[in-house]
Amino acid sequence: MNFKPLGERVLVERIEEATTTASGIIIPDNAKEKPSQGKVIAVASDVEGVEVGNTVVFGKYSGTELTLDGKKYLVMDLSDVLGVIL
Repeated sequence: MNFKPLGERVLVERIEEATTTASGIIIPDNAKEKPSQGKVIAVASDVEGVEVGNTVVFGKYSGTELTLDGKKYLVMDLSDVLGVIL
């Protein structure tokens, strides 16, 4: 995959949530909420404070979906990133 975000943007791969509850109940796809955490895959040269490999938290409806090499990613503005999980 070759993708370089421009401006103050980052490319994020969502971290999928578990499909079952702690008690073993299976959550159907239509009842799951969109994950709000992801791994940073690429960073524009103008971005500071976020690095490739960081796990970030973002709003549920942030970013633009993009499919590269059959995988789904989000391209989002740095302002959509709420924080980095340390």
